[in-house]
Amino acid sequence: MRSNTIKVWSWVHTWSSLVCSLFILMLCLTGLPLIFHDEIDEMLNNEEWVPANPEGELVDLDTILINALHNRPSEVPVFMSFDIDRPVINVTTAPSANSQEKNMHFASYDQTNGELLSSENRGEAFMHFLLQLHTDLFLGLPGMLFLGVMGILFVVATLSGIVLYKPYMRRMKFGSIRTGRSMRIKWLDYHNLLGIITVAWVLVVGLTGVINTLAVPIVNLWQSEELADLVNTHQSDAVTTSFSSIDVAVAAATQAAPNMTLQFVAFPGSPYSTNRHFAIFLHGNTPLTSHLITPVLVDAVTGEFVGLREMPWYAKILSLSQPLHFGNYGGVPLKIIWALLTLITIIILISGLVLWVIRNGLKSNKAMILDNPSPISSS
Repeated sequence: MRSNTIKVWSWVHTWSSLVCSLFILMLCLTGLPLIFHDEIDEMLNNEEWVPANPEGELVDLDTILINALHNRPSEVPVFMSFDIDRPVINVTTAPSANSQEKNMHFASYDQTNGELLSSENRGEAFMHFLLQLHTDLFLGLPGMLFLGVMGILFVVATLSGIVLYKPYMRRMKFGSIRTGRSMRIKWLDYHNLLGIITVAWVLVVGLTGVINTLAVPIVNLWQSEELADLVNTHQSDAVTTSFSSIDVAVAAATQAAPNMTLQFVAFPGSPYSTNRHFAIFLHGNTPLTSHLITPVLVDAVTGEFVGLREMPWYAKILSLSQPLHFGNYGGVPLKIIWALLTLITIIILISGLVLWVIRNGLKSNKAMILDNPSPISSS
């Protein structure tokens, strides 16, 4: 590679790294506890929850809804979701079906007796704070898009580092650390070695992070284009407030999409449904397909199946990238690997900043010497 080409790639690597380093460092620090979100929740709330009637028959969904509305008499149902590993149903209510998220109320019910569960969850506020900081800097969509740009710069810095690694190592064996040289050279050797070892993981996490920052536009595109045909064909002017059995509607949806698991129900008038229909979302049963959902539209008045749509390719990529970003595919062992690689990435980022400071400090010292020569050198 020619020296001028190396200089160009070096400039790209240096400045793409400098611009994004502090933000990527923040993402790594906030991402570490988020990797173990479930484990932290379990540790902070170490009292194991036991259903009221473990061996009893499960309460039907209609009864759960009646209890939820009894507890929130001035509100209407918006969503109903289902815990994966325990018989718990979550009901979201609001003053109206299209209320903003801040006005919605979330409550959990024991499906073995239909009773309201305590909402205490120690550490939830802190984890929510970390998640918001990690995803959008508390700025909503503009913050997400800004972090997406930082993620692109991080990927550019990684790719340019790969390009520069070969000419840098042309006279050394792989993994060489020149311990007898200056501190700057040792920092540089460690920086390059750790960078090339983790390059595949860094690219995966960086690219999935960029995809995740586009979640809002992707979901909006899915709703406006892919679901428009299904929704608009069956849309009505007024929101249906008196509907038939949810159990009947769910049965119709599961019959239309067999071998899938119920994830959540959107009630008429909510953002994910129509004014007349239940939108019932189901997901697959394998570790991979559990992140792919299929929406089924069921008439809220008659309980009859209306239609379904599979996720488009871009929505599938988003759904698969979210758990991959946090290492949620392989249980605790994969999470530990993700955490270790995150720690190494933090070291790479800090070492890169240190190298830039040292290099510019040396340049400044040389400039001062040239501008103010000593009496010995000038004699």
